[in-house]
Amino acid sequence: MASSSKKTRGKQKIEIKIIENEDDRLISFSKRRFGIYKKISELSTLCGCEILFIIFSPKGKPYSFAHPSIEAVTKRFLNPNQPLHETTDAPVEAYRKERIKSLVQDYNEVHDQLDASKEKQKAFSLAQQSRGSESYHWWKTPIYQLNLRELHERDKRFAEFINLIS
Repeated sequence: MASSSKKTRGKQKIEIKIIENEDDRLISFSKRRFGIYKKISELSTLCGCEILFIIFSPKGKPYSFAHPSIEAVTKRFLNPNQPLHETTDAPVEAYRKERIKSLVQDYNEVHDQLDASKEKQKAFSLAQQSRGSESYHWWKTPIYQLNLRELHERDKRFAEFINLIS
């Protein structure tokens, strides 16, 4: 159910400057790194381009993303005039591309499921905290604060309550 007071500021435009708090900076880096990886993966899949991306965390730890491999992209970068050599047959290459596409799709689905699971866990934690306080009553939340899913949930709870008392 919706809480009567909002605990976060939500998604807001932030001023682009260094984040002073080190913990906040590391958290922001981690979240944005995954966002960049997802964008790079999409670019590679949609456009069929070769990519090498290297980034260092604020603590100095290196992270990289490469497609098809770090070695292949580095070799192409260091020898830009060297012609492309087709070392595989067309059917093998087509299968490889289709397999990569399938794996990327599977990865994105699992990543979306993970995000959904994290949201459910967050909602569950908030519900557990709310149940601990005696002032929380799901039926007291104003209807205008509820989304469609929460309205259906409230309707279902009222139906269960009516079945219990009748």
